[in-house]
Amino acid sequence: MSQPLTLQLIDTHAGGDVSRIVVGGIAPLPGATVRDQMHYLRDDADGLRRLLLEEPYGIPEMSVDLLVPPSDPRAAAGYIIMEVMGYPIYSGSNTICTATAVLESGLVAKVEGRQQFTLESPAGLVQIEALVENGVVEAITCAGLPSYIDTYRASLHVPGLGDVTYSVAYSGGFYALVDATELGFSLVRKEERALADCAHRIVEAIQAERGFSHYTLGDVGPLPFLHFMGPVEQVADGYYRSRSTTYVHPGVICRSTTGTGTSARLALMHHEGRLRPGDRLETISLRETGFIGECIGTRPEGPLTVVDNTITGKGYVLAHSDIVVNCTDPLVECHGLRHILSAGQDAFD
Repeated sequence: MSQPLTLQLIDTHAGGDVSRIVVGGIAPLPGATVRDQMHYLRDDADGLRRLLLEEPYGIPEMSVDLLVPPSDPRAAAGYIIMEVMGYPIYSGSNTICTATAVLESGLVAKVEGRQQFTLESPAGLVQIEALVENGVVEAITCAGLPSYIDTYRASLHVPGLGDVTYSVAYSGGFYALVDATELGFSLVRKEERALADCAHRIVEAIQAERGFSHYTLGDVGPLPFLHFMGPVEQVADGYYRSRSTTYVHPGVICRSTTGTGTSARLALMHHEGRLRPGDRLETISLRETGFIGECIGTRPEGPLTVVDNTITGKGYVLAHSDIVVNCTDPLVECHGLRHILSAGQDAFD
């Protein structure tokens, strides 16, 4: 009887967004960098993403992060982010979850107090600061991708909604930013399905009207995300709070406010003159969880003003588990997966 193929997972969540960290069971992927390995996974082995985000193993609201060896010796680990919409090059909640998992698994030894280490995402090196108290990882602060405003308060007609005003930010992906109050939302949990439907209409209308290009990356595909913004209240000097929620895919509203969504908000508030370097914004989700974004500084990039930022949140470990991959099960689709499975293979072997 052949040994069953298994994947070793650490299930985590940050702000309510569940991230399944794959720590073993996958053979080494080709590629000189983590970005190259992401491209291989996307183009030649997408079965891993589908397996863990679809029935019977998962649901589309989850994310998956595969630990891989870093290409840069300064990084403790590399990680590839997989979500229902594909392979984002960066994600704040996934980074918080991955950093928590590498500490809880012992890949990076915990140090009481504040400690720093580096991870390698498909977007490049990410600086991590962890706060450990009594052996518990209480907070992770990660560098967000530089964010900027591409479009400010444009208007378009959306079928079923009428004229909608939106801005567009880049913060690891292009985000449409809309005022929730203008669209009749209070950003409470009972609105989740209506928010998803509204966002889908707006995103489809924007995609049909225009595309977006990053100032260094060029064409990164159609705008995928929408962030609903609640009113901003100032709760202390340089500290602001706002209810928020992020749409990422038809029918899918993130359970957290998302790190990249929070970074996009920082860019917009700075663009409007409401946020200065050193100021912080706490975004609050439909489930009353939150992330804290901080504007570290700004710099010019041609005609753009780029906001450097960090995102702080707490990751929680939900489970350590082995997933048995049975390719004879009619509910399991192993196409695009079988060739990268390796019994007993650790991510760093």
